[in-house]
Formats: sequence, structure tokens, C-alpha cells
Amino acid sequence: MGVGSRTQAARWVSEGRVQVNGKVIRDAEFPITQGRDRILIDGREPVASAPIAVMLNKPRGLVTTTSDDQGRDTVYQCLEGSGLPWLAPVGRLDKASEGLLLFSNDPAWAARITNPASGPDKTYHVQIDRLPDAKLLADLQHGIAIDGDHLAAKIARSLRTGEKHAWLEIVLEEGRNRQIRRLLSAFDVSVLRLVRVAVGTLLLGDLPKGRWRPLTKQEIDSL
Repeated sequence: MGVGSRTQAARWVSEGRVQVNGKVIRDAEFPITQGRDRILIDGREPVASAPIAVMLNKPRGLVTTTSDDQGRDTVYQCLEGSGLPWLAPVGRLDKASEGLLLFSNDPAWAARITNPASGPDKTYHVQIDRLPDAKLLADLQHGIAIDGDHLAAKIARSLRTGEKHAWLEIVLEEGRNRQIRRLLSAFDVSVLRLVRVAVGTLLLGDLPKGRWRPLTKQEIDSL
């Protein structure tokens, strides 16, 4: 319903603040049928928020989480004072990565976006510590098995090169944890910068770093 995060909801349940059909339930995994069972939070029936999705140009150095037990700065600092309802990240960008990060209060829409089988491709611009050759680009697309995962790029191509460093464009069909960094590391390549520039047809464009904007209905539907 977009009322709170999964962690928040589990805490409300464990604290005895949630009733199902008039009975306090303290098991967050207790099954209910939406529309048939009546849920109360602090004695009141929750009201679903209107669905919304926004995109943020995530700066480097922020962690993608609602709260961090190590006290690190999170992406929610960029949304402070926005007046937005509760929103959850749609997918992740690690602390050292930057670029396009989606948020939504619609869990069903978010699940479709992050579904490896049906979700849109993700496009990244990656600065590496060496000059790529045709073999490296082919190896990245062929992939490699790491810790039981087969990691591979759908597309890997050179964008521009300098004397010692280069920028690659890498397209992923699915986003595993630190996939690009792990994939490149397997071929002795270090990542200097990693920027997500597109999710499907949605482009980061010229959105300033640390700023956000709502997605249009057309953008939401296209994803």
C-alpha cells in the first residue's frame, strides 16, 4: 500500500501496533488477503498513497538504504524537505556508484522493474584503469562464473580512451550485487568511476547531481 518500508512494517508488527480482523498480530509473515482482511495500524485503517515514482541523480558516497546501522549518509538526504510520501529505492547503487536511481511507493511496479526476466536493461558508463582491447570487450560479453553466479554484460563497448584510462558503456539485463565491479575485477580491471545513465528508455540526462524529479505517466508506463 506504500505506507512504509518493509523494515518499518515489520517493526510495527513486532511492537503490537498492527491488528488483523481485530486481533493483534506480532508475526510479520502472517498471511492476509488484501480487500478481505481488515488491517489497523495504531487503531486506524491505513490509506494507500497515490502511486508515484521519482528519479534521483545519486551522488557518490551515499548508501542506498532507508537507514544505515553504521551511521553513513544515505540517499534519503537528497529527498529531505521534498514533501514526498514514503518511497522505497527501486534497485540499488552501491556507495561508490552514482547516477540514475529510481524510487517508488508502488511495490508491484517496482517488482516489475527489478525482475531479471522482464525488467528493462540498465546502462552504465564506467571509467576503468586501462585501455580496453577487443578481447576484453568480448570477454565481458561472454561472461564468467563467480561464486556460483554467471556475470556477463549484454553490451560492452568503448566510449572514449585517454593515455592510460578509458570509459566503457556497459549494458546489463539484470542487476546483481556489484555486478560490474566483480565482472571487471575478474579480468584484472579496476573501476575508477561507475555512473548509471539509463534504465530502459529513461535517461539520466542533465538532471543535476543530488537532485530528483518525478517521472511522467508516459515514463512510468514505458518502464
